[in-house]
Amino acid sequence: MTEEQKIVFLEKEYFHLQARVESFDAKSLTIKAWSVSLAMAVLSSGAFSKTYNVLLYASMAALLFWLIEGYWKTFQSANYQRIAEIEGYLNGTINEIDCLQINASWSSEFNKQGRTLFYRSLFWPHVMLPHGIMTLGFAISYFYFI
Repeated sequence: MTEEQKIVFLEKEYFHLQARVESFDAKSLTIKAWSVSLAMAVLSSGAFSKTYNVLLYASMAALLFWLIEGYWKTFQSANYQRIAEIEGYLNGTINEIDCLQINASWSSEFNKQGRTLFYRSLFWPHVMLPHGIMTLGFAISYFYFI
């Protein structure tokens, strides 16, 4: 493969990875919307009853979506290493790189970071909001009212 062909493949791979990262962000907003919608639906279903269990159910729903988004961000973050490698090669700071390594790079990075990145990502502000606030708020409200 010539150097020009390699650069063409790497550029295509780079833009594909950028589009993939952006699609993860778009789906992350959908996860947030579903989290808020489900928590509010659970709360409104118990609005006219004297039971406070709905606060606990809403808290659990928000917690589940928080965990889903944490995993989602972990999957997204596994793409960043390959993006950095391609950028390094194209700007001259890395001398050698193989083309068409999206899956190999993603698998390697995901297996290397795994659960550690997942637990850290749960407390990133853009992941924690609104799920963490709803989880804690509804749980505290439940224990306050019982």
